[in-house]
Amino acid sequence: MMTLVTGGAKCGKSHYAERLLEKFAGKKYYIATMEPYGEEAMAAIARHRKLRAGKGFETIERYTDIDGLAAPKGAGEGTAEFRLPRGCGILLECTANLCANEMFKDGLICDPTEKILRGFRRLKDISAELVIVTNEVGSDGLSYEEGTAEYIRVLGTINRLTAQMADRVVECVYGIPVVRKDLSILR
Repeated sequence: MMTLVTGGAKCGKSHYAERLLEKFAGKKYYIATMEPYGEEAMAAIARHRKLRAGKGFETIERYTDIDGLAAPKGAGEGTAEFRLPRGCGILLECTANLCANEMFKDGLICDPTEKILRGFRRLKDISAELVIVTNEVGSDGLSYEEGTAEYIRVLGTINRLTAQMADRVVECVYGIPVVRKDLSILR
């Protein structure tokens, strides 16, 4: 089962995503994608660590190349120190950070859409439960500088294609989870 959790800033996405894996009986992994740049990022990382303390997650700090965490043995991709085991529970937080890390890595602007989606497909294939958190972007109607506008466009594309791949899509609005898609009710 793959769930995409989306919403605006400070809307309860992380709390809801963690609750989805609360009762998962197997090994649980939290893939943290926020690179620790600056005081604001460090504060957010500390807050998230405190929120998930005691919830049974093993944290993997992985800022790029998530496909390597689930690549088949011998694939030669990624730089994972280990591979995630089959049947595990995975919470990836969050697509927006992962996209920015991949897109602006090495001072170049590239489109990481296929690389990120390949990683999501691999994570979905090996996990029993996959929860991916992302941010709602592009709905404010403002104009941005070229690099930011391109980031919003790319993340919007990744979000749309991830929602198509997901079994369930939930938007958090003021701390209230609103189900936008749920294929599990058809089973």
